[in-house]
Amino acid sequence: MSMNRYFVYFLIGIAIFQFFSCARQITKPGTGAESIIYPPPPDTARIQFLTSISGSADITGNQSAFSKFILGESSPKPINKPYGIAISGGKMYVCDLGINGLEIIDLTKNTFEYFTPGGKGLLQVPLNCFIDEDSILYVADGGRMQVVAFDKNLEFLAAFGEGEKFKPTDVFVHGSKIFVPDMNNNRINVYSKETYSLLFSFPESDKTAQDYLFMPTNICVTDDKVYVSDIGGFDIKIFDLEGKYLKTIGKHGDRIGQFARPKGIAVDDNSNLFVVDAGFENVQIFDKEGNIRMFFGGPYKGPGDMWLPAKVTISYDKLGFFQKFVDKEFTLKYLIFVSNQFGPDKINVYGAIRPNTKKTK
Repeated sequence: MSMNRYFVYFLIGIAIFQFFSCARQITKPGTGAESIIYPPPPDTARIQFLTSISGSADITGNQSAFSKFILGESSPKPINKPYGIAISGGKMYVCDLGINGLEIIDLTKNTFEYFTPGGKGLLQVPLNCFIDEDSILYVADGGRMQVVAFDKNLEFLAAFGEGEKFKPTDVFVHGSKIFVPDMNNNRINVYSKETYSLLFSFPESDKTAQDYLFMPTNICVTDDKVYVSDIGGFDIKIFDLEGKYLKTIGKHGDRIGQFARPKGIAVDDNSNLFVVDAGFENVQIFDKEGNIRMFFGGPYKGPGDMWLPAKVTISYDKLGFFQKFVDKEFTLKYLIFVSNQFGPDKINVYGAIRPNTKKTK
């Protein structure tokens, strides 16, 4: 073989290596003079909009001209109509109603893939999802009227539900139990993680009771509480892990602390409750006593705003991936992800922040 041919193969090898190993991280604006802070000065800053993710180009970067010549042109993959979001092990799992499947985004390897299983795992209306400590993916599918489970290799594992009238809208795994809101039957179903059999349901009440769930949509479970967003009741109802009613946060109205269309909910390590409101197109934050602290977002006009938001998810993992977007005057405590069903910014990424203790030069 001639020396020229060796040289050509050497160049091709370098090009392929660079193409697969030099993926960039997100580079959208959101720092420095362009920082978007909530609430705005002079109030104490608590939330910063960092960036947004709307497709594969935001994760893997644009394909270079040389790689197009060597490997051919590849089309970017968009996030179409995101709904639920789950984050685990450095990966984001995004339920996308536009593809009847999920996007799986690896923030460690900078990869972006569609997950559209067939056969027994076929998804129809994937609303929300959850990853448990065993890396099992659970998808609440409103079209199949089932929760569909996939193993750590994304192979179909099981599907469970309570018949034709069952409509799962979210799923959350805590310990050995799987909590699933059933919108059609006005209750929360609790299943065994081991056998997928129904253990119990709550609440057992009628429309006159204060714990009645008119249209339960989303759920978040902590070590001692079950938070349920009730879009039909315009509030958040809180139960203990056995289903005993504890209290209600919020009511119908157009003022701060009230709700129009409460959907996704999340709770941070300090028991602060985050509630997406698809009507107000913002996220409201309540303290552990149920008092309103602040809100962020708003009807879409530009970066940081929301467009029919559906889900909010909190993550303490992979802070370094988004650190470069944090204003130098602040320290990042954790990440907040919000899905937008419409608009140019499909997944908004915010950071809970606190002022630096050290002065910056």
